[in-house]
Amino acid sequence: MSKQEQLSSVHLPWFGIPRIVRYFRPYRSMIAVMFACVLMNGLMDIILPLFQQYAIDVFVLGSTTRGIVPFTVLYAALIVAEALMIRAGIYRACKLEMDIGRDMKRDAFQHLQTLSFSYFNTNSVGYIHARVMSDTGRIGSTLCWGMFDGVWNVTYVIGCVISMFCLNAQLALWVVIIVPFVALVSAFFQRKLVIGNRRIREANSKITGGFNEGITGAKTTKTLVVEQRMDEDFHKLTDEMRSVSVRTARYRALFVSLVIFASAIALAMVLWKGGDIAQNAPLIMQIGTLSVFMTYATGLMEPVQWLARVISDLIAVQVNIERVTNLLATESDVKDTPEVIEKYGDCFHPKKENWEPLVGRVTFDNVTFCYPDGDVNVLEHFNLEVPAGFNVAIVGETGAGKSTIVNLVCRFFEPTSGRILIDGVDARERSQLWLHQNIGYVLQTPHLFSGTVLENLRYGKPDATMEEIEKAVKTVCADRVIEKLEKGYDTDVGEGGDLLSTGEKQLISFARAILSDPRIAILDEATSSIDTLTERWIQEAIDKLMEGRTSFVIAHRLSTIRKADVILVVDDGKIVERGSHAELMKKHGFYYNLYTRQFEKESLQQG
Repeated sequence: MSKQEQLSSVHLPWFGIPRIVRYFRPYRSMIAVMFACVLMNGLMDIILPLFQQYAIDVFVLGSTTRGIVPFTVLYAALIVAEALMIRAGIYRACKLEMDIGRDMKRDAFQHLQTLSFSYFNTNSVGYIHARVMSDTGRIGSTLCWGMFDGVWNVTYVIGCVISMFCLNAQLALWVVIIVPFVALVSAFFQRKLVIGNRRIREANSKITGGFNEGITGAKTTKTLVVEQRMDEDFHKLTDEMRSVSVRTARYRALFVSLVIFASAIALAMVLWKGGDIAQNAPLIMQIGTLSVFMTYATGLMEPVQWLARVISDLIAVQVNIERVTNLLATESDVKDTPEVIEKYGDCFHPKKENWEPLVGRVTFDNVTFCYPDGDVNVLEHFNLEVPAGFNVAIVGETGAGKSTIVNLVCRFFEPTSGRILIDGVDARERSQLWLHQNIGYVLQTPHLFSGTVLENLRYGKPDATMEEIEKAVKTVCADRVIEKLEKGYDTDVGEGGDLLSTGEKQLISFARAILSDPRIAILDEATSSIDTLTERWIQEAIDKLMEGRTSFVIAHRLSTIRKADVILVVDDGKIVERGSHAELMKKHGFYYNLYTRQFEKESLQQG
């Protein structure tokens, strides 16, 4: 983003707050009570110096103690009442901060569930994590406590100014004259601080991403012996963060210092003029009145300093607001039409009573596809009829684009043109959840969620009985793995399933997939990193999962897909050959060379 674009995107008057007002609306009653408590607290702080004036003029200068008991009782009651108001206000401010932060985190996370794969392909984990966790927390904290402090400060300033003008208009002018100066200084600095804080947040996202990569890739880092390089890269990120933070801190420090300096000058002038009036015209200003005036003038410095601080904080939080609201405004590349949502529901509110049963016939009707960030068509006028129960194998070199067809079948991406029909109906005329509910997807590197084996299995069918779970587990040979685990079904799998081997995770993911009895199976076959016995179990699991289902297999070992009904050969993102194993071998083309090369390689390894 250019400097001009950064400046044009800054909306200073409201600091982006209107964009998140909806999060405060459900808590209007709580905010009203908080405001009332803080307002009462501010009024009490204005009244307290008047007790001081009365005490000096009556008890000290008057040399009497008459009426001191009711005075003391009333003063103590006011102090207690103020303490209760402070407690009630702070409690609601804390609760409001937590509630607002929770709601924004929930919305951000929920919205992420609706976004297509392209968003996650183009945004790092650290980038997303910073928006969902750090930015939402900063917004809740700054705005909730900003409102709390704002009501008190505004009440106190207005009350003090009115009281001071009533006491002595000349002296009051020396206090309020600082306001124009503060406004001019704020207008000068706020744009620089907005841009600086935006750069700080972006640098922080990079650091979070680098930290996340360093932790998740710890094993790879150690095996490649690149600790020094990782450390240097992280140092560069933190140095960048330090540089932009120091630059912004200089502006912030200068801004706050100028305001505080102006406040101190104004206070000095008030004390000088007030002392002069009290000394030369005691009838105009008594000692008690001067004491009240000095208390007010001194007390006004805190709101003035708060004004400088809160403007700086609001400038900083505007960046957080922009980032969160931009995330929430991001639309998925794949989304259901309002008509489809009305009939079938969405992923959070499904209307399963309207879902038609899925048989499993898949048709590519003149499909052309280009990835959102690409400029070359991966598929062009592609046609394919896959009857229900057919097995489609997709083969090709690494990076050839084998996952494209699978992504389209699953509606992770939409065709650029043409249609994909499920049971003869355009997939876009049904909900995404209806389709995904009928797909069993087993990844090459399976992912398990934190929790126990049983909890992970239930992701496939939350209401599954133990009998159904055990049947699914035995069907794909996963019972042989679970029996060896220390706590069986109650064994904790760790984050991402890291406490289990790759083969164990694959078998459990097969059981999870088959538990929901999907009509379409998607398999990213990978058995290169496991032992021979587990490989045989996984092959049995694959056969069981494909049995009676339409299946798409991304094949890595060509010997496992010779029985496929149709084999699609992908090269450089294009379908270059299609047919059965026998048909493709007769052609002596790309598939033949690929198969022969792999067969020779496996023979040499076995020999």
